[in-house]
Amino acid sequence: MALFGQKKSSVGLDIGSGFIKLIEVDHSGDQPEVVRVAMRALLPDAIVEGEIMDPGLVGDTIRELVEAAGLRHKRVVTAVGGHDVIIKKIEMDRMVESDAREVIRWEAEQHVPFDIKSVELDFQVLDPDGDGAQMQVLLVAAKRELVENKVAVLTGAGLEASLIDVDAFALHNAFEHNHPEAMEGIVTLVNVGHEMTNVNLLDDGVPILTRDIPFGSRKIRERLQRERGMTTEAAEEVVQGRTELDDLDEIVRESAEEVAVGVERGAAFLMTQDPGSGLGRMYLSGGGARIPGVAEALGRRMGVETRLANPFERVPVRPAAPLNLILDEAGPMLLLPLGLALRSP
Repeated sequence: MALFGQKKSSVGLDIGSGFIKLIEVDHSGDQPEVVRVAMRALLPDAIVEGEIMDPGLVGDTIRELVEAAGLRHKRVVTAVGGHDVIIKKIEMDRMVESDAREVIRWEAEQHVPFDIKSVELDFQVLDPDGDGAQMQVLLVAAKRELVENKVAVLTGAGLEASLIDVDAFALHNAFEHNHPEAMEGIVTLVNVGHEMTNVNLLDDGVPILTRDIPFGSRKIRERLQRERGMTTEAAEEVVQGRTELDDLDEIVRESAEEVAVGVERGAAFLMTQDPGSGLGRMYLSGGGARIPGVAEALGRRMGVETRLANPFERVPVRPAAPLNLILDEAGPMLLLPLGLALRSP
């Protein structure tokens, strides 16, 4: 039932390097329901490696998308990510959360490679019911400038951040909601974006390691343009799977190798922590997951079962929700904004 006649909903806004993506979720029913999905392409190099190079252009694109979607909300949930965000599992003396909040900045100084005065910190105790002398804590640190820049571009678009999440956690949020079967054992979630690939290693559903790999679908587009003489539009059609290319397999195989090396480095760290562990299934999301043959090539290279993560496997979508897009085609790109929108208002 709605509260005072108003539906309880939240809006996830993913400001990516290639596209701005927006999802609105209604939380007033028995389960979350997607009521609005929209996305709009950014001009090249407006955002490079997560850094907003042209705030005015990005803000205008967000404003146009919000207006086209008919969104009335001014408060949105967004996220930060990339090399300026550190996620690390640490141990510290067991104490109540209020006390931990008092000492977390001192603890973070031992683990964060940034000037501690220039970062925003948060944490979560992973074993709050434990009785040992030490407790497991997931520490998150983001450069304050990164957060402030994200807030500034939203303000320029006439919006306000109700919550700023971390890309990896938002992906995990939507992944866990749609694929509860993946919350057992060692599972890898690989989000292949426009410029960056995020690798999230989960142990029984708990994120234990995240890595960012400087690879994205943009590299394949640029290679097609450089080596095949394709236009930007023609390369995009191949990457989206709308046009077949006879020798695309070789390019895909080499791309899968680049991603696999990054995953293996993360897995190697995991093995040093727990020698008996091993990678289980792998799930792919992001725009790069739509490139024909990527999932199969990565699965063969890693020797594990690999499948696409479906952001709408267990989240219903109203028929009128998609705005000028084909949901089945755009689906892999929408895991992150859905994870943001699933944050209860």
